[in-house]
Amino acid sequence: MIGILIPVHNEEALLGHCLRAAQIAANHPGLLREAVQILVVLDSCTDGSAAIAQAHGVHSLPVQARNVGQARGDGARYLLEQGARWISCTDADSRVAPDWLVAQLALGCDAVCGTVTVDAWSEGFDSAAQIRYHQAYQARDGHRHIHGANLGVSASAYVQAGGFEPLACHEDVQLVRELERCGASIAWSHAPQVVTSARLDCRAQGGFGDYLKSLMQLS
Repeated sequence: MIGILIPVHNEEALLGHCLRAAQIAANHPGLLREAVQILVVLDSCTDGSAAIAQAHGVHSLPVQARNVGQARGDGARYLLEQGARWISCTDADSRVAPDWLVAQLALGCDAVCGTVTVDAWSEGFDSAAQIRYHQAYQARDGHRHIHGANLGVSASAYVQAGGFEPLACHEDVQLVRELERCGASIAWSHAPQVVTSARLDCRAQGGFGDYLKSLMQLS
């Protein structure tokens, strides 16, 4: 079984789009009918996120952590207990490509770090900041970006690395660094595609949204 792990904190505006994309990926013929479980970890949600998850027929796990690292860790633990051999992580403000899971698994590695494409730039995100983003971003194989929105790892490598730590930010970076220390094979690939938002009201302080804000401050 393959697990798709999505941490959520008050994401009713975007969660439906995320789940529809994940369900398409989960039914890709290239998976040869292997079971895929989509898990939404509802972290301290006070909006309609739970109802959206229920309406889409996906599994949900409520937690009260207000901590993305703990939410991912709790979700990964649940998926491992369900028998997942591979865990693919994305975010609620992102949409995975139809062949996302197939592309990750085809790389034949212990873990996959994929790239992201920004969907639509936020209002007020000026052209100079966009240029700086594209100049710095490596949308190619061999990149060194780490995104929780596009990350896959085998169950065995995840356990060996110690899993996600309960960090408020960069829990994805921490996991990849531990995987490297354990000698895991990691594909830094542009093949698994994920589209993500450029919103600046980010859920995790120090995350992708704050990085985008920092580019604007240079203008």
